[in-house]
Amino acid sequence: MIEPLTDSFGRIHDYIRISVTDRCNLRCVYCMPEEGMVFQPHDEIMSYEEIASVLRVLAPMGVSKVRLTGGEPLVRKDLESLVAMISDIEGIQDISLTTNGLLLSSKARLLKEAGLTRINISLDSLHKERYAKITRGGDVRKVLEGIEAAYEAGLDPIKLNMVLMKGFNEDEIRDFVAMTIHRPLHVRFIEYMPIGQASEEWRKTYIPLSHVTDVCHEAGWTIQDDQGPAGNGPSRNMKIQGAAGTFGLIHPVSDHFCDSCNRLRLTADGHIKACLYWSDEYNVRRVAHDPEATASLFRKALGNKPQNHEMALALEKKAQSHTPTNRRMSQIGG
Repeated sequence: MIEPLTDSFGRIHDYIRISVTDRCNLRCVYCMPEEGMVFQPHDEIMSYEEIASVLRVLAPMGVSKVRLTGGEPLVRKDLESLVAMISDIEGIQDISLTTNGLLLSSKARLLKEAGLTRINISLDSLHKERYAKITRGGDVRKVLEGIEAAYEAGLDPIKLNMVLMKGFNEDEIRDFVAMTIHRPLHVRFIEYMPIGQASEEWRKTYIPLSHVTDVCHEAGWTIQDDQGPAGNGPSRNMKIQGAAGTFGLIHPVSDHFCDSCNRLRLTADGHIKACLYWSDEYNVRRVAHDPEATASLFRKALGNKPQNHEMALALEKKAQSHTPTNRRMSQIGG
């Protein structure tokens, strides 16, 4: 391995999240506006070959974990062929996917056979009508079918991501935690982040994750800290005593985990984002054919990475030191 990817604060980056598309078959309230989204033309989206070329540069620099995101990555044709290309790159040890699960039932086995290691499925409600409201039209039954298909395909671990939102789904915390009792599911509650929209609506909808443990205590459950499944990143993991699975709290706003950040992001149109929150971007697609230039650009992006984001200041309407991104989460990659 050559010199690892290290920023000016000594953080080593061995993990990249790659968005393969900015398009999605849902319009979740925290991710996209209902109307008016302008999507990138297909010729402005990185090809699978370009993505693989970038990873062949990053792997010798210590990047060993890759997560494919969107938008919704499964709307991109033949995604399993990209997974196979990545799995052939020496040094890449872990390939994961974040999906809304709607198309997963027909893809889970193909992805597993291509080399996918594990999967995260976004699921913000178990109630049919409420899920349709949050996602603006989604069918929760298809997501549940996708979860079963992932089990049958042997993907492990399976993590369910729930964005906690006041007035939308906070009354389902108990139901989600209960899902971990008898099955080895790993539910993660995620604070609603102000990505591209630090609005009054966001401030009204935001709820701190301390509410999760309050609900567990009210239910009479004994909870204990747990190591959690592999690749659990910044989640604080817990489990109900005797449960088969775990639940975790990811609180980027109220208790950020920037000091241990090891992540890079690559947008679908080929921009490096060293930090999810700030606007700084570096277009690597124009040099993807040049390994030396690609490596140099990633080092430049890391050299300019701030020490932390300041989402909590956005919640308090206080001044921030940098310019927050105006891209929506779907345009960056989850």
